Amino acid sequence: MRVFLTTLFATFFVAHFATAETYPVRADRYLNDYADVLSPDEEAQVRAKLVELMQERDIEFTVLTIPTMFDYGHTGQIEPYATNLFNSWGIGDAQRNDGLLMLISQFDRVMRIEVGSGYGLTLNTPMKNIIDTAITPRFKKGDFFNGIDVGVSQVIYEVTGTWPGEFQASESEKLFNASRRWVDRLGAWFYALLAPVLGVFAVIFKKWQRNRPRRCPVDGSKMERIDETWDDQHLQKGQISEEKLKSVDYDVWKCMRCDHMTIEAYKGWFSRYSACRSCGFKTVESDTTILQSATTSSTGLKRIDYRCLHCNDQWSLRKTITRVSNSSSSSSSSSSGGGSSSGGGASGSW
Repeated sequence: MRVFLTTLFATFFVAHFATAETYPVRADRYLNDYADVLSPDEEAQVRAKLVELMQERDIEFTVLTIPTMFDYGHTGQIEPYATNLFNSWGIGDAQRNDGLLMLISQFDRVMRIEVGSGYGLTLNTPMKNIIDTAITPRFKKGDFFNGIDVGVSQVIYEVTGTWPGEFQASESEKLFNASRRWVDRLGAWFYALLAPVLGVFAVIFKKWQRNRPRRCPVDGSKMERIDETWDDQHLQKGQISEEKLKSVDYDVWKCMRCDHMTIEAYKGWFSRYSACRSCGFKTVESDTTILQSATTSSTGLKRIDYRCLHCNDQWSLRKTITRVSNSSSSSSSSSSGGGSSSGGGASGSW
């Protein structure tokens, strides 16, 4: 009897978790921004390119953003989830299997471009190059719109040989646009070459600024900077907490004649901590939870939880997620052609 019950429980347990994985509702055929990373105007810009691709080349391309895959019962890698999602939605033509899916899991910090089985392995390397050079570098900066927008444009060009907006363009218009893109890339390369120089200059300037001699504002004597191992004796507990979290670094200067102290603060360049509403120190971390995903018929809701690592104050805020845009044209239908994928495409993380 015990063996029977154990077996029955194990079977139920496995069956439950085997069917726990679900997929988002496909409210829109082209763009479903359930992670709310795009504004309505940005959604419209990206969506227009996807609609044009369908109208001009009869190729279905869907973009989906989600907060996490765990929200839909998936805890593994993104590749099998994207393939199963692609097939569940039936993206692309059933005969040609030429559909495309760009899946972005915001807080997992992973993405994938899944392609229909009709492409075979031909798009794996191009999709990987697009992810690594055009999309994830922008995602690392928090620029989801341009990452998605530029990525969509490059995918469309790779698949069709034509840039969005140029399907009906004349040769002269295409030449002009190509020249403009070349100039834009030249500007990007120039900035890329100049950025390291500016970065080095900024580091040198900051170092000079922190190390330059100080004069006592009381008697004009030369001040000395106290060693980092001893300056904590002159800092508040909150300031010490900031230094431990590397959100702020402090220098303590002392006049050896009159004992006057000057404390200077330097904010951490890449700190994720914000100021506390109670103690005022930059010791607050936050975590976002999607309570309700937005749809085409209703807004969503997310909760942001804050916690101060110094004074332990905790509070939460709730913010509305913009409703997913929905086109009034028949092309906005969430129906699909029944296409399938055999796992082709590429993935990336940031």
